[in-house]
Amino acid sequence: MEFIKNKYFFWGLLAGLLWTSFGIFILLKVFSDASIEHSLSSLYIQNKLGGLVSIAALINLPVFFIALRKNNFSFAAGLVAISLVLVMFIAFLKIN
Repeated sequence: MEFIKNKYFFWGLLAGLLWTSFGIFILLKVFSDASIEHSLSSLYIQNKLGGLVSIAALINLPVFFIALRKNNFSFAAGLVAISLVLVMFIAFLKIN
């Protein structure tokens, strides 16, 4: 658990969150004609917001493998941690 004290762990958390947010933004811009706020609220009402978040989180996968390739295990652990948080968020959306 020493990697949690490393600053690259927190960079991994931030990078995972930002890449997922970027993925959500790009998917909404490409596939929706409405505004981002309206698209998000519409997807939430239709219980499809979890699907959007899970597809957008796939962007983190190549970043994770690049971090492993460069032996930056703390950064990769941060990406895994934010992915677990996203899984819990998606599960919460699916239950509600």
